[in-house]
Amino acid sequence: MTIDASDGKSIKEAVRAAVARYGASKDELIPILNELNREIGFLPKEALDEVSAQLRVPASQLFSVASFYRMLSTKPRGKHVIQFCESAPCHVVGGREVWRALQNELHLFDGETSADGKWTLETTSCLGICGVGPVMMIDSDIYGNVEPTQVSSILAKYH
Repeated sequence: MTIDASDGKSIKEAVRAAVARYGASKDELIPILNELNREIGFLPKEALDEVSAQLRVPASQLFSVASFYRMLSTKPRGKHVIQFCESAPCHVVGGREVWRALQNELHLFDGETSADGKWTLETTSCLGICGVGPVMMIDSDIYGNVEPTQVSSILAKYH
């Protein structure tokens, strides 16, 4: 199976373009990986190997960076990524019930992607807006004060 960037470029072409844009410096590693993650949808081994060769950074170090940051992924994600806050402030105001509603609606567990490739469901430790918990983020859209009964209508906004 051949994986391409969203604009049809090959993985190598996408890496070359990102390195050309940011420069072949280790200091630009995260912006390069972030761009590739956005272009390809995740960071396949082929992309990490090519970045390793271009920046002269060990592939193991790239994998460590790629697996550390939640914004990056080494496995395919759905078209829409849902991040649900599991911190204590969200939990005590009904987060557990909202989480269950999300799981029931999507038929997914934490870290899973739907078979149709539409959804990825993830928990996160904090989205930084504890005052309006429970909180979830779908792609770059943030929803606060979420109630279990709202989950279905929120998800319906995404095609």
